[in-house]
Amino acid sequence: MRLCFPFLALVALCWCCSAFAEDSDEEKRAELPAAVLNSIGGVEYTRKGADTCIKCHDESAEYPVFDIFKTKHAVIADSRTPFSGLQCEACHGPGVKAIQFMEQALETGSHVGRVRPGEKRPPIFNFGPKSNESVQAQNGMCLECHEDDAHIAWQGSAHQMAEIACADCHTVHTAHDPSLDKHTQSDVCYNCHQQQRADFLKPSHHPVRFGELGCSDCHAAHGSTSDSMLAKNTLNETCFGCHAEKRGPFLWEHAPVAEDCSLCHEPHGSVHQALLSKRAPLLCRDCHSQEGHPSLANSPGGQPTAMLLGNSCTNCHSQVHGSNHPSGLKMMR
Repeated sequence: MRLCFPFLALVALCWCCSAFAEDSDEEKRAELPAAVLNSIGGVEYTRKGADTCIKCHDESAEYPVFDIFKTKHAVIADSRTPFSGLQCEACHGPGVKAIQFMEQALETGSHVGRVRPGEKRPPIFNFGPKSNESVQAQNGMCLECHEDDAHIAWQGSAHQMAEIACADCHTVHTAHDPSLDKHTQSDVCYNCHQQQRADFLKPSHHPVRFGELGCSDCHAAHGSTSDSMLAKNTLNETCFGCHAEKRGPFLWEHAPVAEDCSLCHEPHGSVHQALLSKRAPLLCRDCHSQEGHPSLANSPGGQPTAMLLGNSCTNCHSQVHGSNHPSGLKMMR
């Protein structure tokens, strides 16, 4: 009887462990995004997670596999991250098919046991321009976790409609994602936005190329409710984030300032000072007629002189954004 009881206890323990393992697999499958399930079908997960993957995947400049361990995605203590649960397979799907692929490759001699750049890839869920998965499937994988307020406007945004994949901008397997660093963020954006790159090289520009300002300071790359994917509701609100002194309120307002900063300024760069779209007085004459101006009283033929055209209206009208002076009607003080 004494021998029988430990034996029964051992059998019960094994049964419990087996049941727990089965439940664990089912829970893992429940956590797997639909994008992966549709792509790779019903297969099982590996038992060792990332340890299984790094046996075959080599580190290279093009595929910085091990750098994933230096990122927030690999923080095991954070329950929101992939590595707190399924690890590599949380994004790339169950690795069983990859293992089967490598075993067959070793048998046929088409591989030497490790996955190197340029070689045929195992049948798992991949990201980037060389992926066999659709852009919608790739982005759907990321949105399974990244569903906060910063991404709520993604559906219907200009980038989503243009079928831009998250991996086109973000580099996940690297300690420092270039798209998140102000010093390198613009280079990522310039891959598509060539005209803006040229604008920032003009004499008058925002300090983007010096890393003092990033594209994301003005634009919401994941979508917004405003035009041009601005970070705030209007262009003026976006500009006032830095240029608060131009906000007002003013006793004497300049109508274009209250309406839209881009009526006078080019936001990315200009050949004219202060990011102006034209030089004064030509810019001012888009709205203000020269007729009746005091400077024309003594000019020949009632036409502006070269001296007037060579100067700027702001020589006198210095408070072009508005004035709070009791005598500031003409924006002169």
